[in-house]
Amino acid sequence: MLKKLPWREVPLLDKTRATAHGRDEIHRLKAATVAGLPFPRAVQALQVVRRRRNVRTGKVTLERIYAVTSLTAEQATAAPLAALVRGHWHIEALHHIRDLTFTEDACRVHTGTAPRALATFRNLAIALTNLTGWTNLAATVDHYRSRPDRALDLIKPDS
Repeated sequence: MLKKLPWREVPLLDKTRATAHGRDEIHRLKAATVAGLPFPRAVQALQVVRRRRNVRTGKVTLERIYAVTSLTAEQATAAPLAALVRGHWHIEALHHIRDLTFTEDACRVHTGTAPRALATFRNLAIALTNLTGWTNLAATVDHYRSRPDRALDLIKPDS
């Protein structure tokens, strides 16, 4: 439904460009107030177009995503909406890291508060890795998996 809205007629609200991690990215954001969206309390539809170019190979990919928000146009101007979308990508990236390194999606723990506790421990491991200067999470996990007696070194204060 959101894809079928007349996006060509909607003015561009925000455009950002960034180069990092071997990629040159351009993000374009459009937002439109739409009545009757089939999502509770949603009043605006968003279209984000992300153009990514691999600096090394020159390969270009184009991705379009659609979202809804309960924020009105007066409550959320272009910059805050763009920040919210980028914040969501950050959360997705963290989940991707947790799943690749800790196989979180394959975890068979599904009851009570255990899934939330395990996610907290995974986030703690990622944070400790970053704080102690490791740059490769998978290498860190491998290192401490084979040396569990050294894992407490991550949280010991320097003497």
